Amino acid sequence: MEEKEYKAKAIQVLEGLKAVRKRPAMYIGDIGIRGLHHLVFEVVDNSIDEALAGYCTKIIVVINKDNSVTVVDNGRGIPVDIHPTIKRPALEIVMTKLHAGGKFGKKAYKVSGGLHGVGVSVVNALSKKLVVKVKRDNKLYSQEYSRGNPAEDMKEIGSAEGTGTEVTFWPDEEIFSELVFKYETLASRLKELAFLNKGIEIVLKDERTGKQESFKYDGGIIAFVKYLNKGKNVLGDVIYFEKEKADIKVELAIQYNSTFKENVFSFANNINTHEGGTHLNGFKSALTRVLNNYIRKNNLGQALSGEDSREGLTAVISVKLHEPQFEGQTKTKLGNSEIKGIVDSIVTDKLSEFFEEHPAVAKAIASKCINAARAREAARKARELTRRKGVLNHGSLPGKLADCSSREPEKSELFIVEGDSAGGSAKQGRNRAFQAILPLRGKILNVEKARLNKIISNEEITTLITALGTGIAEEFDISKARYHKIIIMTDADVDGNHIACLLLTFFFRYMKELIEAGYVYLAQPPLYGIKRGKSIRYVYNDEEKEKVLKEIGKDGIAIQRYKGLGEMNPRQLWETTMNPGNRILKKITIEDALLADQTFSMLMGEEVAPRRKFIQEHAKEVKELDV
Repeated sequence: MEEKEYKAKAIQVLEGLKAVRKRPAMYIGDIGIRGLHHLVFEVVDNSIDEALAGYCTKIIVVINKDNSVTVVDNGRGIPVDIHPTIKRPALEIVMTKLHAGGKFGKKAYKVSGGLHGVGVSVVNALSKKLVVKVKRDNKLYSQEYSRGNPAEDMKEIGSAEGTGTEVTFWPDEEIFSELVFKYETLASRLKELAFLNKGIEIVLKDERTGKQESFKYDGGIIAFVKYLNKGKNVLGDVIYFEKEKADIKVELAIQYNSTFKENVFSFANNINTHEGGTHLNGFKSALTRVLNNYIRKNNLGQALSGEDSREGLTAVISVKLHEPQFEGQTKTKLGNSEIKGIVDSIVTDKLSEFFEEHPAVAKAIASKCINAARAREAARKARELTRRKGVLNHGSLPGKLADCSSREPEKSELFIVEGDSAGGSAKQGRNRAFQAILPLRGKILNVEKARLNKIISNEEITTLITALGTGIAEEFDISKARYHKIIIMTDADVDGNHIACLLLTFFFRYMKELIEAGYVYLAQPPLYGIKRGKSIRYVYNDEEKEKVLKEIGKDGIAIQRYKGLGEMNPRQLWETTMNPGNRILKKITIEDALLADQTFSMLMGEEVAPRRKFIQEHAKEVKELDV
């Protein structure tokens, strides 16, 4: 694309910014920690769009000491000439008008991932201060804004070599409940963007700590799949192909491993389509068809379901298209109907060709999937058997469950409690109207290392599934959840943490929708009871303990260290950990599915070396450890 075409006349304007400050969540999802980081990604998206257009090779993101963020790129620089109809510099229009940008026609940008030109103006509207600098035509221009309005006219402040844009913004405390940027959250998304756009270098610097990383992957999504499969036993090399059809570019990288869960990431114009969409549907149907054709042609065994064909699959599918239609405010599902057929035909052709040329890998994949089909059939039989025994029936609840009297799931809570003694205290201390108690004996099965048929035959897990009421696997139905608060309550020691981790692994791998709906929590029992006279104060960590001792003095105090929930009587357990009036609960969220998947694989999987490395790296973060 010629540079002369990216001028003020390419900028189209639709509306102003007042609506953004009035209803920010409509534009950035929420005004908590997620929305805060979304600001950075909107600015970075503009730089990525310049890269997609072929003009930008390096993007630098800096978290400054005052918690502002600077994003610098070496793209063409936002145009600075006067807009023909609005008679203001194009830079000012882009920064202050909603839906103003060069992404609506195909002249300035062929493919664009930004929020349809909303991005950078929304960031400006939600920042108490924003400074933008542009290098164009050997000159350096600058303009400052406050809460979306120009604080000054654009001015030329010097000469410059090269081209590019630099945006620094300070999020507005009037809007955001959280103002501190998390390095890891930014690093994860920037790494993802570098994988999806091979050859682009993205640098992240944290001036608060001095930490810095550079992400550049010439292998693109091949490197992405290798990264996702790190520490897993894989079947053959990564299978990769890319093809353009009807102005739509499709890139696919797949590799199977010896685990039992699929791990498929789909993207449209660099946007992580968490809910999938037409590109993912096209890929899935083609994969199952190609595998079934191969199995039939070679007389290898039974036909596969879609689920069988994806057991142990790691895949990244990335499509780039002119006008993506994203469903929902958060743009997480691709809706373009023509994409399904295009992806399906490309994957069918390319994968069939690969299987013909690489029979050993094709046979290994087919065998893995056939075993998955047999295990699925075994799981179905195990489910039927447990039903006949009266387990897993929605009508019959497990005997060890002390249910609540409420039949309204949104008001009901289930405490999953470690051990019978803590279970007994919890049953006596609870509010029976809305709190149910399910005691578990010891550690449940590690589902990371087991197929569904083995999981179904585990007594503790079937008890849990029955109590929840949702069913499992293809029968899972979140609308049948009997409780909208599922609270894991374990001892604050190594064994308790391990049990919590096993339970979270089960929920993440088999009932992820419960986490995504915000139903899963960790209880936070106190670590100490500090008694002086007739009053007792409960504290949850050592820092809090020292603070209380400083406040009330150390003399004449009895300090009790709670090693387990069973050490608390029912009244204490209610007061400290179960009473909605003063308890502390940690809601489990999946901010980053990629990081969560890797962490569970590493902590709970077969490979010991990555787990040891993780423990060594994070040991210093653990304040106190019970052994």
